[in-house]
Amino acid sequence: MRHKVKPKGFDDDRRTSLRAALAICWLASLPTTNMLAQSPTKRPTQEVGSLIYPQTRRSDHVDQYHGTDVPDPYRWLEDPDSDETKAWVEAENKLTFGFLESIPQRESIKQRLTELWNYERFGLPRRRGDRYFYTRNDGLQNQSVLYVSDGIDGEPRVLIDPNQWAEDGTMALAGWTPSEDGKLLTYGIAAAGSDWREWKVLNVETGEALPDHLKWVKFSGVSWLKDGSGLFYSRYDEPKEGEEFTGVNYYQKLYFHKIGDDQSKDQLVYERSDEKEWGFDGHVTEDARFLIITIWRGSHLKNQIFYKDLTRPDAEVVELLTGFEFEYDFVGNDGDTFWFNTDDHAPLRRVLAIDINQPQREDWHEVIPEAKEVLQGTGLVGERFLALYLKDAASEVRIFDLAGKHVRDVDLPAIGSAEGFGGRRSDRETFYYFSNYTTPGTIYKYDIAAGQSEVFREPTVDFDPNAYETRQVFYDSKDGTRVPMFITHKRGVQLDGSNPMLLYAYGGFNISLTPGFSVSNLVWLERGGIYAVPNLRGGGEYGRDWHEAGMQEKKKNVFDDFIAAAQWLIDNKYTSPDKLAIRGGSNGGLLVGAAMTQRPELFGAAIPSVGVMDMLRYHNFTIGWAWVSEYGSSDDAAAFKTLLSYSPLHNLQPGTSYPPTLVTTADHDDRVVPAHSFKFAAELQHAHQGDNPVLIRIETRAGHGAGTPTVKLIEASADVLAFLTKVLDD
Repeated sequence: MRHKVKPKGFDDDRRTSLRAALAICWLASLPTTNMLAQSPTKRPTQEVGSLIYPQTRRSDHVDQYHGTDVPDPYRWLEDPDSDETKAWVEAENKLTFGFLESIPQRESIKQRLTELWNYERFGLPRRRGDRYFYTRNDGLQNQSVLYVSDGIDGEPRVLIDPNQWAEDGTMALAGWTPSEDGKLLTYGIAAAGSDWREWKVLNVETGEALPDHLKWVKFSGVSWLKDGSGLFYSRYDEPKEGEEFTGVNYYQKLYFHKIGDDQSKDQLVYERSDEKEWGFDGHVTEDARFLIITIWRGSHLKNQIFYKDLTRPDAEVVELLTGFEFEYDFVGNDGDTFWFNTDDHAPLRRVLAIDINQPQREDWHEVIPEAKEVLQGTGLVGERFLALYLKDAASEVRIFDLAGKHVRDVDLPAIGSAEGFGGRRSDRETFYYFSNYTTPGTIYKYDIAAGQSEVFREPTVDFDPNAYETRQVFYDSKDGTRVPMFITHKRGVQLDGSNPMLLYAYGGFNISLTPGFSVSNLVWLERGGIYAVPNLRGGGEYGRDWHEAGMQEKKKNVFDDFIAAAQWLIDNKYTSPDKLAIRGGSNGGLLVGAAMTQRPELFGAAIPSVGVMDMLRYHNFTIGWAWVSEYGSSDDAAAFKTLLSYSPLHNLQPGTSYPPTLVTTADHDDRVVPAHSFKFAAELQHAHQGDNPVLIRIETRAGHGAGTPTVKLIEASADVLAFLTKVLDD
């Protein structure tokens, strides 16, 4: 499940608080035999086709929802640390890896992935004082290294190398923020893919670690005081022992930490003991006058804005924008005038100016009006507004002066995705990152006054981009809604229905899928596959209305859009059902699970990754409660019926032949807890009939995906591509 940090495209450090986003045919006759618990080391098996699956114990556990009994025979798999669950994980992995390692093409696929992955990659530079900070990976390093240089052309030196933290590469640098003068830097550490962060502080000049150590930070970044004497951050109370990876996260608090102090001395800035779901993002304005407090609640984009005058120590927190009616993204300020990127009475978003001395709505001023394209985000750099738009899921960047007059557009290299454009009002340059399906991520330096881009860092990858082409098509969904889809393949491909196809989508949480480069997808294309990405409802490609058309009681639209994309590809001879694989992760894993249970005959393979599979209980774990605004909750009678109608776990029907399936998850994912995939895989193996393999691949010492070391990424990609090669060719 993704988390929305800030509108995609503006890589500064001001919006690092995370808003969780990251996504009726239960058969009462399902067997619920009350088997005795088996020995963890001696487990009975069941044979389906040519595979012998571990026979997972089914209990007689039943929950009642609004008068409806719903069996949950694998409830015990919700405990990732029990001996029985560990034994089950070991047995399933033994079966799965035995199958994968027997595929002849796996080794050559892994070798090609390794060759292609071995290219130099840079992160966007960030300037503070006279120093530039950026990450670099030499190709096969498990984690990218943070560098600093004095001046843009200065000799870079290593500041933080997370590859030294753990031999297996599972300790990741999870965020970093330099002080305003570039003398200090705070950085986050994530272990084994967890959402929990520990933050530390470094002297940039000497590389010396300061004693500061902030714990139990989750869904929060940091924001420095301008003088570097301290910083603001948000955290949760320390969880109970044993609940670190499954316990529900409520009551976040906003703190101020003075450099040199123990965390126990940190000053509580703001909390709401009456609002357990509220989260807080504290951001110090560039002029150091105000602390902007963005209040988020769950994954819903609607938020509140409070502020505190930092020039007065006794200043109270002022509630400026309340009610959770609209989304307000703070852009910057000019004295007492605050600028916001917002969907307030503008579903495609606009930029408003609010004088905090006259905060009434009738005194607000529109700076950049709503356009025909959705405004993803707005930066304030070089005395200009840099506005990132999406036109049919591709980036466009427009520049406006502070009065809202259009100055020019940024000439992007091609159709694709642009991110970055961060900086300060006084900066004369900014940086952005551009990529598409056949263009590796390239960093450009943009001269704001001259309106010119120049390549700053360009990777070299061992392939010919001219051998491939991408086109965008539009197709009609079940209800006639027009949906765009990108299709990438080798030039000259024959549309005779025989091509292996990988259909990838997400469809939720206002997340936009824009063109981007992937080594794994490139290997798929090299081997003759076609890659397609439809921009389903539920995403953010066309603004608030597009998002809301795929959430809660309208979630069915997302599945209809996805199935219609598959049918369009088949009807237009790009592929055929036995050659069509579907893939998605997190909310996209839910999408794949729903599609394969609704239309199992339509697909030749399914790869649901870290998916939300139990729609009746998802809100009971970690940050799952935050997704209720997107999905609805089984606690509500009407929502329960909707959720039960498509919940992948509850719509597996015994005796059905399901497509070859490789479920993937991690044993300690604390975003979408692994119980979702564990229970789904167990039920799938129980219900499935036929020779198609239905397996689960469980990564150990890993989480939801962020910070996964390169070696694990290559191994996982090789396994997925080998699986698809095997089952689509058979």
